[in-house]
Amino acid sequence: MPSPIQTPKFLIQQRWLFSKPVRHGVNSRFFFRHFRASQLISDPVTLAPSSPPFSQILTIREALISRQRKAVEIAEEYFTRLNQTEPLLKSFLHVSENVMRDAEEIDKKIARNEELGILAGVLVGVKDNLCTLNMPSTGGSRILENYRPPFDATAVRMVRERDAILIGKTNMDEFGMGSSTEASSFQITANPWDVSRVPGGSSGGSSAAVAARQCAVSLGSDSGGSVRQPASFCGVVGLKPTYGRVSRYGLMAYASSMDAVGCFASSVMDAAILLRAISGHDTQDATSCKCEVPDYTTELVPKDLLGSEPLKGLRVGVIRETLGDGVDTGVTSTIQAAASHLEEIGCTVTEVSLSSFSLGLPSYYILASSEASSNLSRYDGVRYGNQVLADELRSLYGVSRANGFGPEVKRRILMGTYALSAGYYDQYYKRAQQVRTLVQKSFKKALGEHDILISPAAPTTAYKIGEKVDDPLAMYAGDIMTVNVNLAGLPALVLPCGFVQSGDVGLPVGLQLIGSAFDEAKLLRVGHIFEQTLQSPRFVPPLVDGLTM
Repeated sequence: MPSPIQTPKFLIQQRWLFSKPVRHGVNSRFFFRHFRASQLISDPVTLAPSSPPFSQILTIREALISRQRKAVEIAEEYFTRLNQTEPLLKSFLHVSENVMRDAEEIDKKIARNEELGILAGVLVGVKDNLCTLNMPSTGGSRILENYRPPFDATAVRMVRERDAILIGKTNMDEFGMGSSTEASSFQITANPWDVSRVPGGSSGGSSAAVAARQCAVSLGSDSGGSVRQPASFCGVVGLKPTYGRVSRYGLMAYASSMDAVGCFASSVMDAAILLRAISGHDTQDATSCKCEVPDYTTELVPKDLLGSEPLKGLRVGVIRETLGDGVDTGVTSTIQAAASHLEEIGCTVTEVSLSSFSLGLPSYYILASSEASSNLSRYDGVRYGNQVLADELRSLYGVSRANGFGPEVKRRILMGTYALSAGYYDQYYKRAQQVRTLVQKSFKKALGEHDILISPAAPTTAYKIGEKVDDPLAMYAGDIMTVNVNLAGLPALVLPCGFVQSGDVGLPVGLQLIGSAFDEAKLLRVGHIFEQTLQSPRFVPPLVDGLTM
């Protein structure tokens, strides 16, 4: 079992402040000119003051360099917050025992006047399907329970080299197969905005940890929306880079042609810094790109340097198919208000139709399940995975896999094996690949006429825990907004743009920005300006609102 979180002796008691969530209307039709950004503004009496998000990474760095604070003090504060919130959220499967030691090393480097990495003193959560030296890496599965890799994944190694402090491994749907983190073999993670609801998945632990300020930023993985959908549900920034931008070495494979290591942060600036830190060519990953990695922060200017229309001339296409049937009215109207805000800051916003959009979901699940069937064959109790003793080899394989895999993983292995079987390969797998080509051509055409495309990140806000666990088709349908981007290998950025009221709870909605391959810089620039100019309260859950960091 993952080790329980022990409260360190140095932790102090704190009082936690709560505030009512934002309220905002949900009834409207899709006419951009009829929406105003003011629709996202709530009663200031019941909400935290309006202000653009700040960079936790740069704030920590400045405090350390100026010697106003020590890395140990900052780590203590995060540990305090983690231990206060973790019993409710269950974001982590393992918390590192080396956090304070690593923080002390940062303080020693400062005392010796040594150069600091860009992530110095920043506490980073890591999704449990990324291999980490000296920490368990289970992929959320019993079959890898207690497995400790002898190496770091490339993305993990790169954040360590930039002086980040790994706080621990975050919970996830088993091997990334799920959209709610309910498919974890160990525990169910809750949403910081409402602990009766899911945080999304499969990177739900990473998203919830950033939303609850248990860590400054976190790493996740995205095969069909596993960074973007939980970012939307938890009200944080989620970035899925272009396929090949970040090395997949050390990432447990699910669907190898679509897997991508992604970033969670509380601001676009922090997402940009983290992406720069983990990007670049890796000789150990044949699919990683050799193209130059730009400094994504150079164009992220502060608000006081922006003009009245900072995005004047930018062509934005709203994907028509993402605002029709099956999308909650509250989500639709929030995205429409966000589109209107983009118009106000200079964008030309028009509708665009992607004719192959609806075909992406079935194509994705055929291809992803097929690749999973192949990739997960290595977990047989001999090469990898916990072994169950048996009298002969066939039984050893079967019992080890039956005991180690959960129901969702078994379901997808069976689906993939069927699609690849003789007599069905052409009917399912080959046809799904043909659809993938249509999706890629459709995006290429749309992005040739627009600078970016926008859509919701999910058709609903966060739903109740257990609501869809017995209905896998309904769960799969929740990925309809995101899977096409993975099929095309494109980058996408999700950032919170408003709230939908559900009873007494305000639930965040994420706006998805989609760009051309390797054009993350444009997405980050647009997202940063949108974030700074949106007149909305800070996206801090009531669970942690009132904290100073």
